[in-house]
Amino acid sequence: MNQYINILLAFVGGVFLAMQGGLNAQLGVQLKNPLLASLTAFFFSTLFVLVVVVISIKNIPNASQLWSIPKHLWFTGALFSVIGIGLYYYTIPKLGISTMISVGLFGQLIFSAIAGHFGWFGLPQEPMAIKKMVGLITMVIGILLINKV
Repeated sequence: MNQYINILLAFVGGVFLAMQGGLNAQLGVQLKNPLLASLTAFFFSTLFVLVVVVISIKNIPNASQLWSIPKHLWFTGALFSVIGIGLYYYTIPKLGISTMISVGLFGQLIFSAIAGHFGWFGLPQEPMAIKKMVGLITMVIGILLINKV
């Protein structure tokens, strides 16, 4: 796939994540509990992804493939997803969507730069270069400008 299309898809994914954060934070306010909003969002997300998987899957992993997957991969990503999304729904009504998303995005960038530098999670190493550090510093300046600090 063309790299420009991948970048466009990543941009659209970011827009959708911001939209779902705002909508589900509003649901959390209505339900008076951000965890209930998280539970509702994950329930319906499960239904939606189930439909997409049923429509699109071509090969089902066999039992030996399933058993070969490290046990921690079955639940740790979900745990961090629940915590991260729950914190989004909790903080968006208190901080505002642009502040929360910009600070949350900054956290993602810092963590991903460190994880990429050391090649954590078995992913390709992406050494920390001067250009990347300048980009991170520029992001900090942007967050400060967005939040008028």
